[in-house]
Amino acid sequence: MENNFICQIGLTMINGIGDVLARHLLEALGSAEAIFSASPRLLEKIPGIGGKHIAEIRRPEVLRLAEKEAAFTEKHRIKTFFITEPDYPARLRECQDAPVMIYFKGNADLNASRMISIVGTRKSTPYGRALTETLIHDLSAIYPDLLIISGLAYGVDIQAHRSALEANLPTVAVLAHGLDIIYPSTHRDTAKSMLDRGGLLTDYPSGINPDRQNFVRRNRIVAGLSEATVVIESAAKGGSLITADIAFSYGRDVLTFPGRTTDEQSKGCNALIRQNKAALITSAEDLINALCWENPKQPKKAPVQIPISFPEDSVYQKVVSHFQGEKELHINELARLAEIPVYELSSILFDLEMEGVLKILPGGMYKLACS
Repeated sequence: MENNFICQIGLTMINGIGDVLARHLLEALGSAEAIFSASPRLLEKIPGIGGKHIAEIRRPEVLRLAEKEAAFTEKHRIKTFFITEPDYPARLRECQDAPVMIYFKGNADLNASRMISIVGTRKSTPYGRALTETLIHDLSAIYPDLLIISGLAYGVDIQAHRSALEANLPTVAVLAHGLDIIYPSTHRDTAKSMLDRGGLLTDYPSGINPDRQNFVRRNRIVAGLSEATVVIESAAKGGSLITADIAFSYGRDVLTFPGRTTDEQSKGCNALIRQNKAALITSAEDLINALCWENPKQPKKAPVQIPISFPEDSVYQKVVSHFQGEKELHINELARLAEIPVYELSSILFDLEMEGVLKILPGGMYKLACS
């Protein structure tokens, strides 16, 4: 078995080294294998690495556990994606705290062109279940390859998976434990069905139980895998609100359905709207418009043009032209493409935003505004 593969798994098993610090080590040394073979003197030069970290890296038990996990993945035909590999989910890689290793069983394309996460309360109401089913059904009629992400939990999550399967859409569950178990066990049949049309994904190796803190950590993957997170129902507090906050921090779109002010399971959704963290939607059409998705069942709209007040050969047209093939661009990347200094570009982007041509997103990201 390839030694670097064992070292990649081992990197995730070093006590005291999380995903962010692991990525720093990879950037400094180039590979997981190089991390385990590096001398203590070299390791201690890396920012954030101290004596305790070095002792853990050199602990023989780490690679023995990694060898065991590597054998488990091979035996059960589990796919692995390492952060430096080209087939690692591109959207997830953009997140600063993305897991350096994920384990996947299934056949879904984790780099599908359209992916949304659907989350909500475990105590869903008939209203929430109907919203989930209708949203997925209506989207499937337009986008037959849309990938639905959720967490296999009770309530909205399992409804999203089952509705996706009924609509013949691929659906992936992000788990808070290893792939040697299914939790909750009552959802085992649904999980098995997803292996043929979607899959099961986790950043936890086998032997890890579904402890409470694991569910909070897995929410970053639910938020990071997709381009948008939809909250169907949520009480004033809950895991789906944590997922929404994470998605918002990543600069991803967050969408939610409103509810009556007296409904306990809509208080979280209403709060997201009130705090301007989520866009209000009431239908699949609203979602499509909010994400600026092209609807193949409708006539194509003419390309977005800048207002007449800006000359066609102006710097404004030059800036807008770089968005035609990109959904979103960071101001620094746009400055490089347009060859315009950031201090000059900022005022141009402000003008375009005021004219309704561009929309500013969290994290210095911009995209074309929907017409």
